[in-house]
Amino acid sequence: MQLKVFILPVKNLPVAEAEMNVFLRGHRVLAVKKEFVSDGENSFWTFCVEHLESVPGIVGPSSVGGRPKVDYRELLKPEEFQLFSRLRDWRKGVAEKEGVPVYTVLTNEQLAQIIQKKVATKAGLKEIEGVGDVRVEKYGEAVLQVLAVTAHT
Repeated sequence: MQLKVFILPVKNLPVAEAEMNVFLRGHRVLAVKKEFVSDGENSFWTFCVEHLESVPGIVGPSSVGGRPKVDYRELLKPEEFQLFSRLRDWRKGVAEKEGVPVYTVLTNEQLAQIIQKKVATKAGLKEIEGVGDVRVEKYGEAVLQVLAVTAHT
């Protein structure tokens, strides 16, 4: 955990505000304390931001293997994230029926790659890292149907 203090003078607020917003977008914020100091035209806001260091799209450590957790909402375009969500819903249903963890069907990373590479065929699915013949045979048709239905809506 780290701290960063911002001072936003009232008379030049937009510049300091923009700098603070850039910082906030690139870090995982844990807490913010703010105070207003009234001193006429020298009045200002102070913000003490408690944060974790991060990079865009990375939320912080996950519970699995200590690897960083990816925020696909930040990495994918809005329309891609909508499709990603539909694929995750489909995957959840399959995993529940099979009684297996969702990542054994397809991982989030694989779902994101399917979307980013605009996969439209079973051959295209095989080009996704970790998606082999068995997964394509078992899930390929259903994945392509989700992709096709979404393309027509």
